[in-house]
Amino acid sequence: MESLILVSSSLAGLEVKVHLEKLLKEFKPLVAKKNLNFEGEFAIDGNDPFKPGYSSSVNIVMIEENGELIDLHIIKIWECERTLLGMPITKNLPGSKIIGSILDESLEEVEKELQDYLKLTF
Repeated sequence: MESLILVSSSLAGLEVKVHLEKLLKEFKPLVAKKNLNFEGEFAIDGNDPFKPGYSSSVNIVMIEENGELIDLHIIKIWECERTLLGMPITKNLPGSKIIGSILDESLEEVEKELQDYLKLTF
């Protein structure tokens, strides 16, 4: 089951990354007219998707020309953490569990969320 989740997460992440790059190209001219910088990335923190601290997400950042952050939009794809009684913890305590959370939206819903966010912003 773990390998199925990993493959699903990787494929979804790759597809979202491709769509994000397409949207970046589409919206670059609009951003340039407003004198803003606009970047998007598929970010991965950690090495093992089944170890606490690992996460993958799509991040869109808008920055003014002077470097001031205007907006940051994050869509979590996968996150693994250690919990005790449903609360996230950092230490391995007796009774704690490692859980993974995968995005519960379809790829189409994520793509629509990204597109709607960019349309509303510009």
